[in-house]
Amino acid sequence: MSKTTRRISKLFAAIALVSATSYSLAAEPIKIALAGPVTGPVAQYGDMQSMGALMAIEQINRAGGVNGSMLEAVTYDDACDPKQAVAVANKIVNDGIRFVVGHLCSGSSQPASDIYDEEGILMITAASTTPELTEQGHTLIFRTIGLDTMQGPTAGDYVVNELKPKRAAVLHDKQQYGEGIATAVKQALDNADIPVVLFEGVTTGDKDFSALIAKLKKEDVDFVYFGGYHPEMGMLLRQSAENKFDARFMGPEGVGNSDISAIAGAASEGMLVTLPKAFDTDPKNAHLVEAFKAKKQDPRGAFVFPAYAAVQVMADAMTISNSQEPEEVAAALRSNSFDTPTGVLEFDDKGDLKNFSFVVYEWHADGSKTPLTE
Repeated sequence: MSKTTRRISKLFAAIALVSATSYSLAAEPIKIALAGPVTGPVAQYGDMQSMGALMAIEQINRAGGVNGSMLEAVTYDDACDPKQAVAVANKIVNDGIRFVVGHLCSGSSQPASDIYDEEGILMITAASTTPELTEQGHTLIFRTIGLDTMQGPTAGDYVVNELKPKRAAVLHDKQQYGEGIATAVKQALDNADIPVVLFEGVTTGDKDFSALIAKLKKEDVDFVYFGGYHPEMGMLLRQSAENKFDARFMGPEGVGNSDISAIAGAASEGMLVTLPKAFDTDPKNAHLVEAFKAKKQDPRGAFVFPAYAAVQVMADAMTISNSQEPEEVAAALRSNSFDTPTGVLEFDDKGDLKNFSFVVYEWHADGSKTPLTE
């Protein structure tokens, strides 16, 4: 082989190596951790989050991905338990993933967010509504859902102006989310001089509420607000009907799950619940609804579309910043608006949405719901 031939061979080898390296870099996926309850009593909400996030990833990848890279979901189960959420957050750090959609329960999101912000990981929750989450001064924590301080007044205004109860009880599950939203509703009732004769917590997982219901009957309560999730609310409804306690019940988005009808049966008829708008009924989302239905999935869950939006704004911010650095992506999130299936989203300095609306619905025993406010 001549010197000229050897030079050409080396040149082609170098070009091939550069091409292979460039292809490898271009093909490296952007991993997004999906952190939430895969197991446990509120796993249904984790299913909603995963459903929305995975659909967004599929749609974005089909359109070419982000800056030449495909998105890849990695699922982690925190069971909506704060201690397990911390373990999950540390595993995500160790796995080298720098973007998270989740966590779902506020009690899990808050301790996990401390780890993510310290380790330079960007997190967007589609479900955690506690204001404390974004009041810690973190710069990499966002959410695509409203706050308890928005949801509580929506519920309170409806109760005050439409129901006008004579004697109210406000209950909660002693958890950050449940007690937080219950406190916000109690404040609205207090401001309207509606007597709250009972403000009390129940233990998550309890199944016998007979003593509590006897107390509600004794206090002649005609309205009950419960801050928490559907397993406890379902049992409260069912046992209230069995004990002939007739009051109007209301809860936050944590009780707005079709499983509550399975638990409470006919007793769930007429329950009031605050939920995000029914994004699945928006005509502009018809193509997504069809895509969900093609997979035999139900897109009506409260966190499906907010989770879709979380992935979309994350991807859009990567495109705008032309970066996969969480700090640069966060800066793009704060300085741009994003047209998503849940509306045009803009974030404030804390990472909260500038605008978000909750709607009061009347729940029906068949799992359907009727909007009572706009």
